Amino acid sequence: MQQSIRQQCVMIIAGEASGDLHGANLVRCMRKNNPDLFFCGIGGRDLRAAGVRILVDASTLAVVGITEVLVKLPSLIKGMTAVKRLLKALKPDLLILIDFPDFNLHVAAVAKRINVPVLYYISPQVWAWRSGRVKKIRKLVDHVAVILPFEEDFFKSQNIPVTFVGHPLLDNPMVDFAPKPECHGGTVRTIGLLPGSRDREIARHLPVMLDAARLIRERTGNVKFIVSVAPSVEKESIEAIISQARDADCYETVCQGVEKIFQQSSLVIAASGTVTLQAALAITPVVIIYKVSPVSYWLGRALIQVESISLVNLIAGCKIVPELIQKDASALNIAELVTGILSDEKQMEAMRDELGKVRNILGGPGASAKVAGIALDML
Repeated sequence: MQQSIRQQCVMIIAGEASGDLHGANLVRCMRKNNPDLFFCGIGGRDLRAAGVRILVDASTLAVVGITEVLVKLPSLIKGMTAVKRLLKALKPDLLILIDFPDFNLHVAAVAKRINVPVLYYISPQVWAWRSGRVKKIRKLVDHVAVILPFEEDFFKSQNIPVTFVGHPLLDNPMVDFAPKPECHGGTVRTIGLLPGSRDREIARHLPVMLDAARLIRERTGNVKFIVSVAPSVEKESIEAIISQARDADCYETVCQGVEKIFQQSSLVIAASGTVTLQAALAITPVVIIYKVSPVSYWLGRALIQVESISLVNLIAGCKIVPELIQKDASALNIAELVTGILSDEKQMEAMRDELGKVRNILGGPGASAKVAGIALDML
């Protein structure tokens, strides 16, 4: 009798900023159909704002690179222990995992042992690297909701229940923030700097971006720069890095979301990640960079099975935007690429055309509602 009147409980785990945003949209869609659901789990400000009881803050767990895991290992172990204990105590009616694969697959193993159904939303990119994880997913996950068009066929070929739901970025109003025409002409152009959403990412990317920005300004003289501050990052940490630059007074920080960056920018320099897809949605030319520790890079090269690191190029099936990785992501290389693109309107237009094609491939809105439907059916 107690079980029949118990409030249904959904545990949701989103260990990264993008997952926090997409998870929040999912929670709101589920509540529209079942307002009595109780949500708890790991997340950040977006999930908290959506009414999820945050048991462990995601900011204590986010890592980038293989060796960087060691730095946060105590926090990861503490978070894992807490989640496993709570999972066993609460025994939720459904566990929703969002991205964050190494952590989440461990949690899925506990859920499997106590017969809690598992929905994986934004699956591990096993088609790109560490394909051996497919066996774990097949064993531990009841359903996978994928967001990239080619992922559905991949998981079907592995006999894993899967649904392509579309990309959740298209559920946000920011999909219609293509830069205004005047951004592409006039005497001054704005360049957006998007260094990442994690502290260690920013520490690696922002200094070289600032050095590149100085070189670009010296070469062109008619540019200004705005720096994105992700919701998962303290503005003060960004400003501390900027303050060390020789031209620190020349940068404006933007905290209102990346849509503001894209609305104002003719081009962006971005750390590889979800933001590169946002560039496609905004149809804004982008130069992608990425830097990790030397050991992480060496291990990654041995494990990665795809040619490109950016989702934009993977979806396009060819390199439509430039990528500068590791030592190639130098201030000089970035500056040369950017000044070359800015000085060639035909190249700018060609890149915008290709980004528009990627945007069309991603389809329309509705991902959050589709995943919500799958989740509610699993309760």
